[in-house]
Amino acid sequence: MSEARFWTQRLGKTGIRALHILGIAASSGGILYGVDKALWVGWWMLAMSTGMIMMLMEILRSRLWLIQLKGVLTFVKLLLLASFWVIPQHKPELFITILVMSVFISHGPAGLRHYSIWHRRRIDEKRKMNG
Repeated sequence: MSEARFWTQRLGKTGIRALHILGIAASSGGILYGVDKALWVGWWMLAMSTGMIMMLMEILRSRLWLIQLKGVLTFVKLLLLASFWVIPQHKPELFITILVMSVFISHGPAGLRHYSIWHRRRIDEKRKMNG
């Protein structure tokens, strides 16, 4: 990969992540404190759309993401988000749980993030899957 392509991809991914965090931060007050939805729903849509873009980028980069803990926990976060409609009285607790999970997924050690629930060990793209 050329250096220019590397920097373009890296900055693009970082920009999408920054927009995602901005959307989460701006909508969090509405979710945590029951602020009028019209005031924060645009930010929520930004967070959800950039989150889906990041998921798609990860899956296209490596299908292993789907069985690694970082991918599996992302789907768990989506289930917790969906439960907003089932148990709306617990939105703040669910939201905080999702945020804490996000920190562990993003900043946890590679051995945790790359752990495969299928293989029951760390799986990396560079390693052989049957080795």
